[in-house]
Amino acid sequence: MPVPPAQINVAQSDLPQTTVREGDLLWTPSAERVEGARLTEFTRFAEARTGRRFADYAQLWAWSTTELEEFWQAIWDFFDVRSSAPHTAVLENRTMPGARWFPGARLNFAEHLLRQERPGTPALLFADETSPLRELSWEEFARQVRAVATHLRSQGIGAGDRVVGYLPNIPQAMVAMLATASVGAIWASVSPDFGARGALDRLGQLDPAVLLAADGYRYGGRDFDRRGEVAEIVAGLPSLRAVVHVPVLGLDQPGTPWDDVLSGPAVPAAEFEFAQVPFDQPLWVLFSSGTTGLPKAIVHGHGGILLEHLKLHVLHHDLRPGDRAFFFTTTGWMMWNFLVSMPLVGAAPVLYDGNPSHPDVDVLWRIAQDSRARLFGASPTFVELMQKAGVVPRVRFDLSALDVVMPAGSPVTPAVTAWFYADVKDDLSIATGSGGTDCCTGFVGGVPTLPVYAGEIQARSLGVAAEAWNESGKSVVGEVGELVITAPMPSMPLFFWGDDGARYRASYFETFPGVWRHGDFFEVNERGGCFVRGRSDAVLNRHGVRIGTAEIYRVVEDDPAVLTSLVVNLDLPGGGFFMPLFVVLRPGQEPDADLHARLRRSLRAEYTPRHVPDTIVAVGAIPLTRSGKKMEIPVRRVLLGAAPGDVADPNAMADPDAFADIAEYARTQQDYSLS
Repeated sequence: MPVPPAQINVAQSDLPQTTVREGDLLWTPSAERVEGARLTEFTRFAEARTGRRFADYAQLWAWSTTELEEFWQAIWDFFDVRSSAPHTAVLENRTMPGARWFPGARLNFAEHLLRQERPGTPALLFADETSPLRELSWEEFARQVRAVATHLRSQGIGAGDRVVGYLPNIPQAMVAMLATASVGAIWASVSPDFGARGALDRLGQLDPAVLLAADGYRYGGRDFDRRGEVAEIVAGLPSLRAVVHVPVLGLDQPGTPWDDVLSGPAVPAAEFEFAQVPFDQPLWVLFSSGTTGLPKAIVHGHGGILLEHLKLHVLHHDLRPGDRAFFFTTTGWMMWNFLVSMPLVGAAPVLYDGNPSHPDVDVLWRIAQDSRARLFGASPTFVELMQKAGVVPRVRFDLSALDVVMPAGSPVTPAVTAWFYADVKDDLSIATGSGGTDCCTGFVGGVPTLPVYAGEIQARSLGVAAEAWNESGKSVVGEVGELVITAPMPSMPLFFWGDDGARYRASYFETFPGVWRHGDFFEVNERGGCFVRGRSDAVLNRHGVRIGTAEIYRVVEDDPAVLTSLVVNLDLPGGGFFMPLFVVLRPGQEPDADLHARLRRSLRAEYTPRHVPDTIVAVGAIPLTRSGKKMEIPVRRVLLGAAPGDVADPNAMADPDAFADIAEYARTQQDYSLS
């Protein structure tokens, strides 16, 4: 049960501060690591073909964002992208929205992935709460993709049709996605922990022809029968031509059994034909978090995702054939799409279906050990869970294969960055990333040839012309501004499903016409390091000074008593403000005056008096989206009198009960100005 709200009054204290500061140098890659990086290989490749010289990453990045045609053609050639028809240009025009990439080219995302087949090696590894880590061989994986694709074709499914999944993070979901792409159809999925309403809000927008549905899922040691939800989903999708039953719990369920699909006629590899589709043919649809309103159905294309993920996995994460990569995710988050595209570069994804702290709190680290994962990723909230439980992975596990860690999903504090070196491994590339569902990639992230600084994202990603702009539309360095992208990227959305273009333009191009505004507060320092300071639509505007919420979280969550936090600012009648800070405390910590005084002093010293909250309220949970993002805008609306059910879809939340204490606090407050 949530703990009752406890308000802390302002006081002063002289308790010690954290020793890890933003910008502290934590790690420098060795000369051998830099020399052996695939990024170094690509840099030399680009120099040889262009006659240019790139003295450092900053120069390479500048070239990649100004000479777009040269850069993306170099990516095409470096990765030997194959097309059954030649492209007539790299970029037809640079207009945003509307840029058209590689016109004339015809290719297939799934064909490029399956061409990496390496007999005798695993295509993927997978585990769940009740079963140990297992492997699916390349031969069997490819056979299953062809069998499912053949079944889809037998149902008349082809280019442009929609195939959707109500599936956990299991091999069948990955097989189904690639089979769908193989025939030119469009994939979308949600996790079965979504209720029927949440699933229909997403999948129902697409009028799908085929549904692949699990009978249930396991989480936290419990089985969840979802046959009732599946029946509601089927009833709510009149466009369906077929339903495939994917057994997870072994329950009877209507539809064609998955095993029957796999045992049906499958075209041999030599005879199987991948649908050759235009570069901008829709590949899959991802959905925005949908905390309020109908989720945006964001459409990505075969060619754009292919190029972007080849670049991301190899040049930024330094993956290569035979590597294993593990990121904890569900099928409803873009990180699933990121993970299951790993075989494009010959790396095997590691799938885990279940609770990240069951049966043991360190289960993900055990899987990382057993799979020999070279890349491991999770959200910063996962690190907070490790810290709370006192888990020290370097003591418990053999992580000798681990080389790259990727925290993603929310801003990373200096303490989180330092934790990896203190408790995981000394020699580690921490590739903190930030981007989004919108482009299914990172705008900023890891660079294997650069140092790691505490709380700092290493650099802007190649091909991403990201800048911080002030309110006048001017690029700024060393100041917080709006995250904008000034040049098109191949993986920008093709469109929103069912949208005439108005919602798409309003989402990204309304503030700065012709320039993508992402909605994050962003900062770039003199050396090119990056910081995401929180959502700009959740900005704290105190007496004309705009404050990013991540600035406050960085200081507050460095305090040893605080597990996590959320802050909002309320505009009061008469021009006043009220800024409450909600905190979840670690076990054994008390919401006393000393804590408030300590946080007050830290915020004043690190930033300004305007960063100091008017009150601190201890709560049992912070409302988060399923991907771990703090729900600042819905919390602000609840504090202004709205009911939680009116501002947030429970299906989009990690914990639908997390509003309880905040709603109770709002109910008991008669006048915030007197708090």
